[in-house]
Amino acid sequence: MRNASKTEIAIAMAGGEREKIGRRRGRATLVVLGDLGRSPRMQYHALSLARQARLEVDIVAYGGSIPHSAVLENQSIHIYQMNKWPEFFQHLPKIFYPFVLLLKPLFQFFMLLWFLCIRVPASDFFLVQNPPSVPTLVAVKWASWLRRSAFVVDWHNFGYTLLALSLGRSSRFVLIYRWFEKRYGKMADAALCVTKAMQHELSQNWGIMATVLYDQPPEFFHPASLEEKHKLFCRLNKDLCHPVGIRDCISNETSQMDTSGLNGTLVTAQVGDDIFVKPNRPAIVVSSTSWTADEDFGMLLEAALMYDRRVAVALGEDDSMEEETVWRDLSGGKQCLYPRLLFIITGKGPDREKYEEQIKRLHLKRVAFRTMWLSAEDYPLLLGSADLGVSLHTSSSGLDLPMKVVDMFGCGLPVAAVSYSCIQELVKVNKNGLLFSASSELADELMMLFKGFPDECDTLKSLQRGAMETGSSSRWASEWEEHALPLISKASFQLIKCNMLKR
Repeated sequence: MRNASKTEIAIAMAGGEREKIGRRRGRATLVVLGDLGRSPRMQYHALSLARQARLEVDIVAYGGSIPHSAVLENQSIHIYQMNKWPEFFQHLPKIFYPFVLLLKPLFQFFMLLWFLCIRVPASDFFLVQNPPSVPTLVAVKWASWLRRSAFVVDWHNFGYTLLALSLGRSSRFVLIYRWFEKRYGKMADAALCVTKAMQHELSQNWGIMATVLYDQPPEFFHPASLEEKHKLFCRLNKDLCHPVGIRDCISNETSQMDTSGLNGTLVTAQVGDDIFVKPNRPAIVVSSTSWTADEDFGMLLEAALMYDRRVAVALGEDDSMEEETVWRDLSGGKQCLYPRLLFIITGKGPDREKYEEQIKRLHLKRVAFRTMWLSAEDYPLLLGSADLGVSLHTSSSGLDLPMKVVDMFGCGLPVAAVSYSCIQELVKVNKNGLLFSASSELADELMMLFKGFPDECDTLKSLQRGAMETGSSSRWASEWEEHALPLISKASFQLIKCNMLKR
């Protein structure tokens, strides 16, 4: 006879409680005041609640990006899409900014109440993503009181610190925002958070006892097979052919692919049924960004420029050598001590166009950039096909961790990350990645890691093994089952008992 899993034990206990105190609704409501497709942690919560807790799950969120197919195809998950704040108000003169700061939360507050109290069926508990905090925490607390449901907050960061990036910490709006965030955050029946550092801050300075639920990669983040790589780069070939600028070392090669006798991509080639990796392929470096103020993308551009110049010096090239000459040699199969670097930057955000203009002004011989938005299915495949990940996340609070790094480790991809207070909870230097604080340090790391690529780069291979070990040591399902399921079950049952006593 097999031993029961933790999930089965929790569900069995839930059944016993139902018999004692009344019937549960068997539903959970997740609240995301943002684009659901760009909120992977909440998508993973939904999948775990549906699969492991066996609940019907209602998600109230904004539309935009398409969520993962696993979420869309699960018949126990129901998505309710809210109307967004009208775009007209986003283009008003700055003099109206204080008016917008007051009116927008009111609009969102009543929109949330309409969905949570009328549109969505009554549930056992609300699980809300924070930030944004205002008006989300206020609206969800009111809805939980009106519908007699438990109120659970998943702390991803502190909302007031994000607002402070644009208004400054001393702004009255920031101080008011922090007051609401702290007051209503303390009213939650249970709380989750993403780091031990955040858990300590919540406990010591906010009076909130939170359980750490580290981000972990779900099962669809894994190293890509050779066939998966080939098919992915076949799909991406059109995007890779178009540079951010006029021409570069990658577009020069991709434009010649169709004339070769091979069924080839930038990275792979196929002859008959055999697929192989090209020996003179560029190294693929991936960075996922939201193009916001808490990520200094300029640091990556400076490091790329330094790498390009340092390689030219290391190879003894004259500054007068034309770019076209270098590209012709490289596309002809010339092997060099240092490879070309292709930076693929994924994500959407407000500063994307600004940095694309900066990229166009760079004159790089061995470095190229591509910016794109990938589907939820292709993004893990890109990570699993890349050679290095770069994280520019610095955290507005200094207390959260970049989920993109977790995803990279799940695909066996080592990471070079900006150093800040709690990043070493995730990135272990010289084991699964490296840290840097300046563009020159990142350039040094690129030179060290890619020297002798692809066969004689021992340090890179060692970090890849470490990333693989980190990614396989724990997965989202097991982490959620151990830390989130007991907490949520306890909070919802305690509220049911209170409701029964009031009758």
